[in-house]
Amino acid sequence: MTTRSGTTRSIGGGGMGVAQSRCGAAFRAIGLGLAGLLVALALVGCWGNSATASPTARELHTATVLSDGRVLIAGGVDMDIPEVLVSAELYDAATGTFSPTGPMATARAGHTATLLSDGRVLIAGGRNLDGGRDWIALSSAELYDPATGTFSPTGPMATARTGHTATLLSDGRVLIAGGDAGGDVVTTAELYDPKTGTFSPTGSMATASVDHTATALSDGRVLIAGGDASAEMYEPKTGTFSSTGSMATARGMHIATLLSDGRVLIAGGQDPSGWPLATAELYDPKTGTFSRTGSMATARVNETATALSDRRVLIAGGQISSDQRLATAELYDPKTGTFSPTGSLATARELHTATLLSDGRVLIAGGSDGSRDLASAELYDAKTGAFSPTGSMSTPGSGP
Repeated sequence: MTTRSGTTRSIGGGGMGVAQSRCGAAFRAIGLGLAGLLVALALVGCWGNSATASPTARELHTATVLSDGRVLIAGGVDMDIPEVLVSAELYDAATGTFSPTGPMATARAGHTATLLSDGRVLIAGGRNLDGGRDWIALSSAELYDPATGTFSPTGPMATARTGHTATLLSDGRVLIAGGDAGGDVVTTAELYDPKTGTFSPTGSMATASVDHTATALSDGRVLIAGGDASAEMYEPKTGTFSSTGSMATARGMHIATLLSDGRVLIAGGQDPSGWPLATAELYDPKTGTFSRTGSMATARVNETATALSDRRVLIAGGQISSDQRLATAELYDPKTGTFSPTGSLATARELHTATLLSDGRVLIAGGSDGSRDLASAELYDAKTGAFSPTGSMSTPGSGP
């Protein structure tokens, strides 16, 4: 059984020895969802209160391509300290290096990051500690301005949430949908307006959902899929959700990728029992239905999917069992409806990010190899089908 956390490994409370051994024994052999993991860690006392900066290995962070081609890496958690991160850094593909920026106003993990039409980045929700050992969902939001390299508060959201989705609409607003509001999975959704810097309510989903996906379609609607087999469509013109065809396989923590022909590829994730899936399906907006397509060679959850410049989709890494992370990668070809192997990652990892760069390469950053969180990064070149190392994340910093 596999879940989003991927943190079934030894976790120390700010030091080695007894605390690390106790936490490792508690979590190495089990998988927990993000919310469950964070609560369990707090109860067992695995969370440290580090007052010193540490290298920025991170998982559950975000990666966003800016208008100038740089990549903003923000927040996340380093489970090996462990602490939530307030730090942020920029990757420059021209030099292959990371450099510090920010930091954020609030340390957070499991948040969303959305590039706005004006070039700023909206950071929303996620989780942090409440000052003790209890985890709380966040309603706060902030904006990153690449021109100044700073974050500033905006919003906040009406509902604190993590495990939600954030989708840029054609009119420049951002749809925030579902998520975990602190133990309760919600149906609510809200809209962020960059012009006013405020969130406002919009229609609710029919089904409460977390670990789902949200994909902006070519016609401006948004497909919400997963958590189970259900799927819904958000119509920005009316501000309402409506049911659309159900998936062939109930799944959560899967990937969803808009293809060049307007269809949506759904692949991997885990079934309701927690088992990783190799199956994949296609959603056709013209018919409102899902249909099966070729399966991946390897079942995987917590993987990434990136639409390449040549219209294929790169599937990389993930987790296949509680003690096995994946270095393998595959390519989906929409023309044939099949997956084929491609070069493997240098480091097996899950809960990483994968970002398409302006030159067509893909930046893979951070995540976990199952024994530790990672600061390393690598680049995938679709022309050669190979991964190669690039600069590692190295911006130190923890936060409140």
